[in-house]
Amino acid sequence: MSEAALKRRVREQVDAELPRLIALSEALHADPETAWNEHRASARLCDELESRGFAVTPAYLGLETAFLATAGTGAVRIGICAEYDALPGLGHACGHNLIAAIAVGVAAALAPLADELGITVEVYGTPAEEGGGGKIELLDRGAFAGLDLAVMAHPGPVDVAEARPFAVAHSHVQYDGKAAHAGAYPEQGVNANDAFVVAQVAIGLLRQQLPHSARVHGIQTVGGQAPNAIPNRTEGRWYVRAETLAELEHIEQRVNRCFEAGALASGTTLTNTPESKRYSEFRTDERALGHYRANATALGRVFDTSGTGTMNRASTDMGNVSQIVPAIHPYVGVGSLPATNHQPEFAAACVGPVAEKALRDAAVALAQTVVDVVRAAS
Repeated sequence: MSEAALKRRVREQVDAELPRLIALSEALHADPETAWNEHRASARLCDELESRGFAVTPAYLGLETAFLATAGTGAVRIGICAEYDALPGLGHACGHNLIAAIAVGVAAALAPLADELGITVEVYGTPAEEGGGGKIELLDRGAFAGLDLAVMAHPGPVDVAEARPFAVAHSHVQYDGKAAHAGAYPEQGVNANDAFVVAQVAIGLLRQQLPHSARVHGIQTVGGQAPNAIPNRTEGRWYVRAETLAELEHIEQRVNRCFEAGALASGTTLTNTPESKRYSEFRTDERALGHYRANATALGRVFDTSGTGTMNRASTDMGNVSQIVPAIHPYVGVGSLPATNHQPEFAAACVGPVAEKALRDAAVALAQTVVDVVRAAS
């Protein structure tokens, strides 16, 4: 079969699957589950893929909400990554419901052509992208090794082809002090909230000396219980981002000294615990990205060149996958501006007609890109 005929078959298959893909996306959107808790989402995806003839392994490599689904027996191995965790308090405000449905769409389009193309289609259910590093945990257990190409598409306000995410470190910060009555016995207290104040002031001053690309941001999740009780424990979650893992290591050391300063000044005890392994910067496979650009453009997608509303500088554990196998991670626009990712309005934009077109186009373009890459290599 000619390449043009194969790509037409891909498009027709996605179009035939589209009502089911939309229903899957809407079901995930209406039932958000946070990192490592995506039991219903994982089960839904396993059922969808199994019903399409995929051999499904749930709880893949010992991770309860991960899975692997395979079809075909060809020598060329194509990995498709599905994400499906939601944000605490914001639901699917990063559009992972669409990522999951796009992944199923790509897989469903390629599976009937697996013998013709000489490929094995492998769908990786990857939990906990929002800070938990699910793909990194899978990598450490041997997943993704030997793939000829790994693909996924992520929603954003506008279309952007190339992923340029920051490397990132996620930390849980806790200060322990001593409670006391703030009015009657203040001298007996060791104020754990003061420690965070000192640390945040120090981080604010440090920003002047950081590279322009660095990002340091976080929230305090526990700050005390009553205004007349000196807090004996405070907690927070902090992210440090940089252009590369090498740069990140240096910047993170400087930020950690700011947290240490808070403990030293307040007399509290600091516990700084990584929430996941570090996310890497992304290494794009240029040949595959070129094919994706052409296929998406042929479908009428327009890539943003203004830099307004782009999402491609967000961090992702797909970066770690890209360090060991060829990979692409384009962004598909859902027309949400002025709303952007991690806002309630963006979650609302991840269902409806515009989101459905983004789902369809991304699934077609990614599957056609696989056809191009495989045929170019044969």
